[in-house]
Amino acid sequence: MQITAKMVSELRERTGAGMMDCKKALVQAEGDMEKAIEILREKGLAAAAKKAGRVAAEGVVETYITEDGKTGAVVEVNCETDFVGKNDDFVNLAKNLAKQAAYSKANTVEEILEEKYIADENMTVKEAITALIAKLGENMTFRRFERFNVENGVIMDYIHGGGRIAVMVQVEGATNEVAKEVAKELALQIAAANPLYLVKEEVPQEVIEKEREIYRQQALNEGKPEKVVEKMVEGRLQKYFKEVCLIEQLWIRDQDKTIRKFVEEKSKEANAELTVKKFVRFEKGEGIEKKEENFAEEVMKQTRA
Repeated sequence: MQITAKMVSELRERTGAGMMDCKKALVQAEGDMEKAIEILREKGLAAAAKKAGRVAAEGVVETYITEDGKTGAVVEVNCETDFVGKNDDFVNLAKNLAKQAAYSKANTVEEILEEKYIADENMTVKEAITALIAKLGENMTFRRFERFNVENGVIMDYIHGGGRIAVMVQVEGATNEVAKEVAKELALQIAAANPLYLVKEEVPQEVIEKEREIYRQQALNEGKPEKVVEKMVEGRLQKYFKEVCLIEQLWIRDQDKTIRKFVEEKSKEANAELTVKKFVRFEKGEGIEKKEENFAEEVMKQTRA
């Protein structure tokens, strides 16, 4: 069968693969478009495997909240370069994965990867990612997600820095405008102040003991008498809670007011007891060790390849 330029162009449009690769796949498939797509995807799988060892620390964090406002999800999807991180296909992948995570019942990334892809049920999530790896030529990973569900309350999201930081917060007790205002303010607070815990009761005991020991040594090194050291330790520990626990933090809009006080005041305005149930803050690439490349050496590697 004769392989026409129009057929090659159509296959390239559907797969994003190179012109010559499309022509070879069509020849191998004897002009069968669907079979040619399968051949390219198989080759894409091989290409993806070669890229799997490369560090993916760039990318984007994305959110999705269902129309009824009762379910939401935050995801982090990584790639190797900031350039690909801004690519429309990559951004759309992240948006689709956020939606997938919201509607899914899966508890792990691995489980979601095996699900039918929400944007194309002819492939799994894993296959969709692999296909985009083949198309854009970079390693990509669906790193993590967090899902929110609410009955009597609101879920609010906030994305800062063009996909660098994503926040989602859940406030329960009411669904009125005051509750939405509180959730919005808390989302901004979380993005700016980066709390690690909701309340001090959530701080692990081993973390508290470690902080206590640090403050104890600080006080002793300052030459403080033993009898006042413990009081200083407890004072500094309370200061630590105000830094790392959302409810104990000072409100960024009014440094004379804690978040606890802000929520209490808004509860009166809402005619309901508002409570902060849950929050998450994802920052792109946090905790991923980036490999530093020497540019001159990298160029030499390319010329020797």
